[in-house]
Amino acid sequence: MLIDAFLKYLRFERNYSEKTIVSYGIDLKEFGDFLREKDLGEDLTKVDAGDVRSWMVDLMGKGRAATSVNRKLSSLRSFYRFLLKKKEIEVNPMLKVVGPKKKKTLPSFLREQEMDRLLDEISFEENFEGCRDRLILEMFYATGMRLSELIGLNDADIDFSARLLKVTGKRDKQRLIPFGDELELDLLKYIKVRNETFPEREIESLFVYEDGKRMYPNQVYRIVKRNLSKVVTLKKRSPHVLRHTFATAMLNDNAELRAVKELLGHESLATTEIYTHTTFEELKKVYEQAHPRA
Repeated sequence: MLIDAFLKYLRFERNYSEKTIVSYGIDLKEFGDFLREKDLGEDLTKVDAGDVRSWMVDLMGKGRAATSVNRKLSSLRSFYRFLLKKKEIEVNPMLKVVGPKKKKTLPSFLREQEMDRLLDEISFEENFEGCRDRLILEMFYATGMRLSELIGLNDADIDFSARLLKVTGKRDKQRLIPFGDELELDLLKYIKVRNETFPEREIESLFVYEDGKRMYPNQVYRIVKRNLSKVVTLKKRSPHVLRHTFATAMLNDNAELRAVKELLGHESLATTEIYTHTTFEELKKVYEQAHPRA
C-alpha cells in the first residue's frame, strides 16, 4: 500500500519522529476517506489539484483553521513528492494547490483611557517597590521599548540634558528614544528613592529588584501582568502589550509610520504596518457603534 510505503520511508530513511509519522498517516487517511465519500475514487495516484481543493474547501467548511488545513496540505505535498520520486505518478497534483491564507492576528493593546486610569487613578504604594512598578509601566508606554531593552538599561543610558534614552535592542543594535517632562520627573524620583533604599549598591542597572540586583524578565512580567489586570480583561497582559499600546497611540495621534518604526527598532517597515491595521480596526468599531446606518 502506498501510504504504508510512504510512512516507512519517513521512519527509516528520513528518521522522522513517531509523532510526525502518526500525524501524516492520519492526514492521508482523512484525505482517502474524503475521496471515497465524494465518489472521487480510491486511487491516490489518480488525484488531481481539483480533488485536493475540494478537500480543502470541505475542511474549511467544517471550521478547520487555516493553520490546520495548511498542515494537512503539507502532509499531502510530502506524500506526492514521494510518489513522484518512486515514479508512481508523472505529475505532482500539489503543484497547483495554494493553501488558505492565515488570518492575521492583530496585537492586543490598551486604549488611552485605560492607560490614563492605570497611571493616574490606580494607587501604588509610597515606597521603593511602588515607585519602581509605576515607572516600569510608564516607561513601556512612553517609549515602546522591549522587555529585554528595559531590563538592560543602565543609569548611564539616560541623558537628562537632551532627554534621550540609549536603548540596546536586538543584535546589540542601539537607538535613541526621546522622553518628555513627566517621564523625566518620575525617573528622577525613582532614582532618588532607589539610591536611598540601596545606598551601597554596586551595579549600574537602572531597574533593580528587592535585593538590589538587576531585574529578571519574569520579575518585570509579573509586575506588568498584575497591574494591567486592574484595568483590563485582556488575555494577554504582558510588557509587549504596552509596546503595542505605545505604537497604536502614536499612530492614532498621526505620527509618521517611519518614525514609529525607528522608535520601536524594527528592521522592516512591514513589521510596523501591522499597527495601521490595528488603528483601522478601531476606527471601524467606532463607526459601527456610533453611526446610525452602520
